[in-house]
Amino acid sequence: MKDTLQRFLFENAAVRGEIVHLDATWQAVLERHDYPAPLRALLGEMMAAVALLAATLKLKGRMIVQLQGSGPVSLLVVEGTSERTLRAIAHYSEQDLQGDLRTLLGDGRLAITLEPREGGERYQGIVDLSGDTLADALTDYLMRSEQLDTSLWLAADAQQAAGLLIQKLPGEKSGADVDLWNRVQHLSATIRSEELLAVPPGEIIRRLYHEEDVRVFEAEPVCFRCSCSRERVANMLRTLGAVEVHEILAEQGAIDVACEFCNQKYNFDVVDAEQLFAAGVSPETPRTHH
Repeated sequence: MKDTLQRFLFENAAVRGEIVHLDATWQAVLERHDYPAPLRALLGEMMAAVALLAATLKLKGRMIVQLQGSGPVSLLVVEGTSERTLRAIAHYSEQDLQGDLRTLLGDGRLAITLEPREGGERYQGIVDLSGDTLADALTDYLMRSEQLDTSLWLAADAQQAAGLLIQKLPGEKSGADVDLWNRVQHLSATIRSEELLAVPPGEIIRRLYHEEDVRVFEAEPVCFRCSCSRERVANMLRTLGAVEVHEILAEQGAIDVACEFCNQKYNFDVVDAEQLFAAGVSPETPRTHH
């Protein structure tokens, strides 16, 4: 059950579901950042949610979910891709964090960005943060921006993160069970956080929906992967311009850039800088540090 996404479909109505369980994927984030417990729980829930939501999209590319606030937690970012990879980061100002979503973020906003890899336009939706939980905020967003009836149950601790999503698809099937959505919502709401974290997805589906006609698909792997690269850092330095880059080098001797998501470090010296701004020349062998 570790690091898997399990899709399922109700045969008699336009309703689908997904369960995700993150183990090593979540641990990869925690190994790189020592987050306080309430923030850790929120970020873990957010990773599970992004894995679920990204899986509902047909586009090839990435989904970026951001929470920005005025409270002790100022920013959470989770990126998920169509290849079922995830990465996450959080910014906060206090170690002694307590409280629910509202307390941690204060007045906040939820932004979801979709970036197709090949063609298509970048899309971003932004709404004011609503509800006391991340599940509430995301459910509200999906209803307001996508007009999709969606319900989410999320859980995370220091070892794992997990989530359950059910979604009513547009258009009713001929002869559909019109009451199924209400039944599925009621059944799903009986799940406890401990079950979501500890019980395998297939068993959760059997426990919750054993009286329904459910088609379960093959589980898909999920993993942590950072999309940073030396080339991306080089492009960022190019946007600063040759003058500013050479001023930094004159002052510091080298430019060290660390990725916030994975702590990978990229080093650029004077020779690298010359290559950056030489026409048609791209960065050569990476100087990276773990």
